[in-house]
Amino acid sequence: MQIILQEDVEKLGTRGEVVEVAPGYARNYLLPHKLGIEASPANLKRLEKIRVTLAKRTATEKDAAHQQAALLSQVAVKLTRKAGENDQLFGSVTSADLADALQKQGFEIDKRRIELDEPIKIIGERNVAVKLVHGVTAEFKVVVEKEV
Repeated sequence: MQIILQEDVEKLGTRGEVVEVAPGYARNYLLPHKLGIEASPANLKRLEKIRVTLAKRTATEKDAAHQQAALLSQVAVKLTRKAGENDQLFGSVTSADLADALQKQGFEIDKRRIELDEPIKIIGERNVAVKLVHGVTAEFKVVVEKEV
């Protein structure tokens, strides 16, 4: 089944692209979540108009992402956790913890966009990358301190 994507779908395609997908994937996921529309003959005729509106929306979202990246690069997230003698945490700091901490500072970032190879398990300071929309990435500082 052919679908015209209305949003970027990871590992499938970008906005305005016509992609071939399984009918069940289209019916059960792409169409209900408004990620794509069916590539009917009428929609294919309107495709150029659709691409123009999607390009405008992409440009404004990319500008907003660059502004958010600039703000994020100045942010430092400070977390306190219980730790043992060797500065080893009793647990770990995950991307969900970082997303919550960023939300408290006014940034709405999905935990899946935070690129954390593995959870933080040691006290210290490090930079963590965030993958924003359309290939825009930002880094912010994370400081994990020992709870007294």
